[in-house]
Amino acid sequence: MARDLAIDLGTANTLVWSRGQGIVLNEPTVVALNTRNGDVLSMGHEAYAMTTTTPSHIVADRPLRSGVITDFETTARLLRLVFGRIGLSRFSRPRALLCVPSALTGVERRAMVQAAEQAGAARAQLLEQPMAAAVGAGLPVHEPIGSMVVDVGGGTTQVAVISLGGVVATKGVRVGGFDLDAAIQAYVRREHAMAIGDRAAEQLKIEIGSAFPRAIEPRAEIRGRDLGTGRPRTELIGAEEVREAITDCVGAIVNAISATLADCHPELTHDVITGGLELTGGGALLHGLDSRIAQESQISVRVTDQPLTSVVTGAGRTVEEADDFRDLFAG
Repeated sequence: MARDLAIDLGTANTLVWSRGQGIVLNEPTVVALNTRNGDVLSMGHEAYAMTTTTPSHIVADRPLRSGVITDFETTARLLRLVFGRIGLSRFSRPRALLCVPSALTGVERRAMVQAAEQAGAARAQLLEQPMAAAVGAGLPVHEPIGSMVVDVGGGTTQVAVISLGGVVATKGVRVGGFDLDAAIQAYVRREHAMAIGDRAAEQLKIEIGSAFPRAIEPRAEIRGRDLGTGRPRTELIGAEEVREAITDCVGAIVNAISATLADCHPELTHDVITGGLELTGGGALLHGLDSRIAQESQISVRVTDQPLTSVVTGAGRTVEEADDFRDLFAG
């Protein structure tokens, strides 16, 4: 029997909510590709494992960049694998609600719908990610007041002011968790003449990364390749260095918040200043990001209870209570 699904097909992770069951899948948006024949072999955690234990012609690929499809066929096959992973056969044709960035063009939105239908969905509709995040955070999206949500994902940060069931003002910047990792890699290369990998940079961000000074600044040991000798090397990195590395990325997020407020009607801006904003997405877990935003925007900031799953939770709620939220669907 077909199911109603809500899918958060993010740059970093893919999450699926099944009607009546809740979240049934949460895995990296990665596929293992055979570069010799183009076959998609696996997805998610399994795809990561395959690339470390198999020949060099099998590589890991992310078919989305900044929430946008970069490879249509691979994305469709990824969705087919997702459907299979949650127990749907090729005869089951679910109705799918896909969460997408607000800034997607009409062409990009059609590509998302077509990819889902080609993968086996009977029907695909779209829901803007900031709206899904707002619903997941419990904001009063149907009320005649302005509510602001800031969703910091793997590839993009989306800022939106929502009122009366619609997005009143929004800004999207192509800055997310992966950009923070890349900034850390570039800093270590520039300041320490050492090359580190994506995962090492991410681990450094998780362990000691911050957007705001701490009372005690921690340090962490990192291993990489010396650019001069080519040999392995260990270096001790401080939290203040990581903060310096990512300061431009964090600044872009803060600027997007200010720009969104500038586009709002004064009464909605007053609502946001009075009520504060909700911070969601994996980037919300960066230590001190809420404090940095609050200091520079002069607005109180709340980090939602489950920032990593707020988008799919909100989309799932619209699936479970479709009659109440049908007006939110974008296509």
